[in-house]
Amino acid sequence: MSGCKSGVISTLSASGSPSGAAGAAPSIQPRSAGLLAVHDPKQVTYSLKITSCHFQSGPRPDPHCTPGSFDPSVTQANIHSTICRSGYTATVRPAVSQTNAAKHTLYADYGVPSSTTSELDHLVSLELGGSNDVANLWPEIGKIPNPKDSVENRLHEAVCTGKVTLAAAQQAIATDWTTAEQRLGVK
Repeated sequence: MSGCKSGVISTLSASGSPSGAAGAAPSIQPRSAGLLAVHDPKQVTYSLKITSCHFQSGPRPDPHCTPGSFDPSVTQANIHSTICRSGYTATVRPAVSQTNAAKHTLYADYGVPSSTTSELDHLVSLELGGSNDVANLWPEIGKIPNPKDSVENRLHEAVCTGKVTLAAAQQAIATDWTTAEQRLGVK
């Protein structure tokens, strides 16, 4: 299922206004496999203007609305000082006020009532070097913790132990988190 209408626009701050004097705009670059490279620690950024999104089975996000994004400052060479270091995600996770604002917008874009049991989830998790950009956030419906959490944990362990590369794990989870472990030989 697809049908999301989106387009790359100027980078917006968490308040929805263009980034500028209040802080440096995050660097946003396309990656060949469809993921965006967005350096935005501790802030939600808005690289896409999204208007209508449709879930895929799994549940999985609409790839046109939520293609995924990663932080280019997290590299294969520095994983042991970034994502493989205990406490890393706390150094990049945005404040609840920012995620709540993004949740309001993204839930409306996906047509999800705010009372639905769900969580605003990173498609490429922070523990795999994902960014906080709306291209990487989606409303994951269902119980909490969700089934995707265990996939994220196993891929994180595989990256940190050298079983798979960071880029392969990021691409696999963004493409289809329900088959990522199988495709990478982790499961």
